[in-house]
Amino acid sequence: MITDMKVIPVAGYDSALLTLSGCHAPFFTRNIVILEDETGNRGIGEIHGGEDITKMLESYRPFVVGQEIANYRGCLTAIRSGGLNVKGDSGEGLQGLNLANLKYVVQAEAAVECAMMDLLGKFVNQPIAALLGDGGRQRTEVPFLGYLFYIADTEKMDLPYLRETQFKDEWDHVRRMETLTAEGIVSQAKAAQSRYGFKNFKLKGGVLSGEEEMEAIQALHEAFPDARINLDPNGAWSLEEAIRLCKGKRDILAYIEDPCGPEAGFSSREIMAEFKDATGLPVATNMIATNWRQFHHAAALRAVDIVLADPHFWTLNGSIRMAYVLKDWGLTWGSHSNNHFDITLAAFAQVAAAAPGNISPIDTHYIWQDGQELCDHPMQIRDGVIKLPDQPGLGVEINMDKVMKANELYHRLPYHDRDDSISMQYLIKDWQYHSKKPCMVR
Repeated sequence: MITDMKVIPVAGYDSALLTLSGCHAPFFTRNIVILEDETGNRGIGEIHGGEDITKMLESYRPFVVGQEIANYRGCLTAIRSGGLNVKGDSGEGLQGLNLANLKYVVQAEAAVECAMMDLLGKFVNQPIAALLGDGGRQRTEVPFLGYLFYIADTEKMDLPYLRETQFKDEWDHVRRMETLTAEGIVSQAKAAQSRYGFKNFKLKGGVLSGEEEMEAIQALHEAFPDARINLDPNGAWSLEEAIRLCKGKRDILAYIEDPCGPEAGFSSREIMAEFKDATGLPVATNMIATNWRQFHHAAALRAVDIVLADPHFWTLNGSIRMAYVLKDWGLTWGSHSNNHFDITLAAFAQVAAAAPGNISPIDTHYIWQDGQELCDHPMQIRDGVIKLPDQPGLGVEINMDKVMKANELYHRLPYHDRDDSISMQYLIKDWQYHSKKPCMVR
């Protein structure tokens, strides 16, 4: 039985990573859930940051404390019917990359689900992967891709970005330095491969011109001819531009993620279906199919081939449910990521280990936060994979001293920096990376 539930907001440091929506802030925030049962075992979960999500998690406490750990499904049902829901959801989701909608897309109860399954796994001496889906654990090694970004020059900003002076290797150096060229992206990929052994890469686009970003993809292909390489412009391109840039590029792009957004009165799902018809290029998404209703329409239009079913958007069991549907339909499962600590890294690995079929190598931002662990022995990416540990449950144990230091950092931030990522916006003077909007820190 669960005897205690703690919700601890935390913060960590980030690089000045550039996306369509702007530039990552010096800090990122998350919420940590810690459950304790009557035996003294602890179960842990991690979810997105922000005051709204903290309040949602706090509202779940009456539904969680006193529950049997094996009744996690009933507990989640009670949370969904009685927990706090944030008002103002337009239903648009992320198809226009309005990050103010992120708190509506994130299923905060996934952190409780993860923590309860961590406790259950420890009780029955099985990893979470063995408790998910109809078939349990499908693999003991999970492939990850190297997530590459253009990076702004922090010396041109009066903002407290982490400026490391001691480097274990080249990755520690390049992940904090300005990167705005194809050559710089290749150097970033080589440094990431040297540390983590990545065999596949993804470049976050929507920052420079489409031509420049495709030049970077070409350069990556030449440097890593055997790698699966993809590009994610976050719907930045028009349909015409996307077709022009991508047609005939099957030799360098394994697939493309969310190339187009809504336009001319048509939804992203309709526009991306037209893109697929015109190019024949496989398409992935974490923007136009973030719930079952959206997925129904995306599938009906045959708009996507790979659904990046982030467990924080779908819950752990929901993500695996999606994986089984995709396998049965001849489509592919993957997982989206944003900035996170090592608790999420472990959760992603457990979920991916339970996903059936030939899954896509999954995203992680963790390489940008590596060195800021909240657990004693975090999972490690080696040779491009995570090998699941032998420990039951989530497979990692929390270090409360590290958690409380991250909580102290969170509370030292100004209030607007502690709120959800949308409120962390500063104009960077004299910088404009994308023609659609000035560069903002988010």
